[in-house]
Amino acid sequence: MELAFPLLVGLIILALLFDFLNGLHDAANSIATIVSTKLLKPFHAVMFAAFFNFAAYFLTLYFPWLHKVADTIGKGLIDKDLVTPAVVFGALCGAMFWNILTWIKGIPSSSSHALVGGLIGSGVAANGFGAVQWAGLNKTVVFIFLSPTLGMILAMLVMLGSSWVLRNAQASRAEGGMKVMHIISSAAYSLSHGLNDAQKTMGIIAVLLYSTGYLKGEFHVPHWVAISCYIAIGLGTACGGWKIIETMGTKITKLSQHQGFSASLGGSIMLFTASALGIPVSTTHTITGAVIGAGTARRASAVRWGVASNLLTAWILTVPASAAVGASFYLLTRLF
Repeated sequence: MELAFPLLVGLIILALLFDFLNGLHDAANSIATIVSTKLLKPFHAVMFAAFFNFAAYFLTLYFPWLHKVADTIGKGLIDKDLVTPAVVFGALCGAMFWNILTWIKGIPSSSSHALVGGLIGSGVAANGFGAVQWAGLNKTVVFIFLSPTLGMILAMLVMLGSSWVLRNAQASRAEGGMKVMHIISSAAYSLSHGLNDAQKTMGIIAVLLYSTGYLKGEFHVPHWVAISCYIAIGLGTACGGWKIIETMGTKITKLSQHQGFSASLGGSIMLFTASALGIPVSTTHTITGAVIGAGTARRASAVRWGVASNLLTAWILTVPASAAVGASFYLLTRLF
């Protein structure tokens, strides 16, 4: 359908604002471990994470196939030929509403699943359930539960494996080495976070351009869209979301350098794999699972399971809640 150019620009700005909020909301994902272990000061940590969030753009220049997540969001959840600007508007409003609510409450919920929920709710309100691409949706829903589980398992394996490697090392040398490895693993996690999360907004903008005739040829992500999204998420991360950082870094479990390294490395392995497979997983769920795994590897009682169960409740509510809001905003556009 045709759309006036100023309205198109307005929707693209709204999408980039969501991307900014994504970075703001999810800053804790990248820096919680290095802040809670006092490896870096908070300001230095957010700048560190923001840099590597944006640096993911350069990684995709060499490995373009890492942009499969944008394809999944753009055409793998709702039939791209049935997406309209009103559907995009509803999806973004649903996702942003849930993001802002959980940010205020300090709950590390998933920006990714909020966007998925908003898109599904808005798309179904517009075209019914026939518009849903069930293969893509089912894969995404499965990973709501699978990504934190795999993140937890990977972090536990890294924790146990590195403990065995360092079993004969002097404590002071092991601690110094872990600080270096923790920095490297945190950089890798920030890189993988920017890679997976920025693509969700790319997919939204690309399908908007496609649906309005501004994207010619096959469905793809234009270069200017990609770099804009990486800039937006990097700026959002630089602004930080301190309440969520506190929850992630201190309330779930108290982390050592060794555990922080294990959580970051386990989470980054999970996210790079998901990006390569085109699965829009939750970076929040992944790192939370990894933090729990690193804590459990020390002892199960080290994890505050009450906090973890509250997070699980928020995760389960994310998709239906943002879908309901997305549908409501879509229906609101029909009044005009």
